[in-house]
Amino acid sequence: MSRRPFDPRLLRRVPAARRDLAVLAILGVLAAGLIVAQATALASLLATAIDGRLDRPALAGFVVAVAARSALVWAQGTVSARVAATVKATLRADLLGAVGRHGPGWVAGQRAGEIATLAGRGLDALDAYFTGYLPQLVLSVTVPLAVLARVVFADWSSAVIIALTLPLIPIFGALLGWQAQAATERQWRRLALLGGHFLDMVAGLPTLRAFGRARAQTDVVRRMADGHRVATMKTLRIAFLSALVLELVATLSVALVAVPVGIRLLGGGLALQTALLVLLLTPEAYLPLRAAGSRFHASMEGLAALDEALTVSAAPAAPRAAEGASTPDARAEIRFEGVTVAYERTTALRDVTLTIRPGERIAIIGPSGAGKSTLLGLLLGFVTPTSGRITVDGVDLATADPDAWRRQLAWVPQRAHLFAASLADNIRLGAPDTPADALAAAVHDAALDDVVDGLPDGLDTLLGERGHGLSSGQRQRVALARAFLRAAPVVLLDEPTARLDTAAEAVVLDATRRLVAGRTALLVAHRPALLADADRILRIEDGRVTELTPEPTGEATR
Repeated sequence: MSRRPFDPRLLRRVPAARRDLAVLAILGVLAAGLIVAQATALASLLATAIDGRLDRPALAGFVVAVAARSALVWAQGTVSARVAATVKATLRADLLGAVGRHGPGWVAGQRAGEIATLAGRGLDALDAYFTGYLPQLVLSVTVPLAVLARVVFADWSSAVIIALTLPLIPIFGALLGWQAQAATERQWRRLALLGGHFLDMVAGLPTLRAFGRARAQTDVVRRMADGHRVATMKTLRIAFLSALVLELVATLSVALVAVPVGIRLLGGGLALQTALLVLLLTPEAYLPLRAAGSRFHASMEGLAALDEALTVSAAPAAPRAAEGASTPDARAEIRFEGVTVAYERTTALRDVTLTIRPGERIAIIGPSGAGKSTLLGLLLGFVTPTSGRITVDGVDLATADPDAWRRQLAWVPQRAHLFAASLADNIRLGAPDTPADALAAAVHDAALDDVVDGLPDGLDTLLGERGHGLSSGQRQRVALARAFLRAAPVVLLDEPTARLDTAAEAVVLDATRRLVAGRTALLVAHRPALLADADRILRIEDGRVTELTPEPTGEATR
């Protein structure tokens, strides 16, 4: 994590925040001037009051300064809240964009929970940084300088003491801040780990209950939560110690100024108004530094999340195509040339050489985890080859425009994700401007008519998250309707009949046959019914691809 109180990457990644940050700096300068003006007016007012007179100009100046400072505090709060909202919205959009650039594999498993925690609780912690610490950071620069400039002309000896003792607060704050930083990093890691594990556990809760492991996972979450609690208390302990040290240093520093001023005032060596001015301004010089130090600890979780968000969203993805890169024609021949996909602990595909001719329907079989979905992920651009290349019509997909290429693909995954929107919007996901007649045709081709007729508002019926309200077979038919609507020359189907009963499988199979007719199609299949219409059958096992000979019954032999 960056040890700097302000990360310069923020200005580059969130340019919309520059204006508000500049306004905060200007407000900080104005606040410093008002503090000096208020103390000057109050010192004059008190000095004349002791003599039994009322200095009306000083009273008016004091009232105006107090009112102006109140308005300035309101303005600082408004601007800092606005910049916090801008930064959080931008960083959340950047995180979502990073997930989109890297593909589903990058955010799978534990990382999904960590990113969800970062985008939610993590970035929300930036409120304390922008609304509390950052305004004080500005004041900790402007106010001490303004106070010193004013005290130098009033009493130079007091100004020397202030100048010598002011650095003590940031020095002690930095020494304790290093310890707090390490504790905060441990706290954030435990929170991210807890969020990731909890999300993974909730997603697999039905499986855990079926195998009687739900209570064991509850104990695991409890232990992880206890670890986060302990880390949080250690961080708070350091923060409280830091506040105590900063208060002690600031109090002693003020005393070093106040005692000589009092002695000189009693001895007649210092005018009453000057002594009052010095005594009023001296605490103001230390106050912003003390406040910044205490609020820094409250904002450290947000700073840790900010550093993590900037790092994650800037993580390099697969090299993108250059401006004006050629777009391959998906109706041409697709070639895999010595393609290998290796991960940290396993190799998904090994030296795959394969040619897919236009209009071919290829079925892909093999045991779970053999690399079937990885093969489709390569064509979708979600997976990058470790070695080798994939060409379409002679164009290397690594140098092609990925968005233009994907527009020529239709993808039906194992578990189609449906959003909390209308059924029509879910079908139009890849083609939002589709006219009503084309939408109706896609619904008919995907055998969704009976589903639409059974919904209260037809295509305008709002679905729950993940398609709540539809069965597995109905969700798969929605995914097929998306593919029909896309009208792409290449269709990729990843076990479209998985987890379906016999009746639902038959309906999906009929729709699938209509979808792949006249198109290049790759079908990942476990069930023999999908193999019947395949031109070729490929078997993937241990990352290697071999071709089988299809039989009329849909079975396959070497």
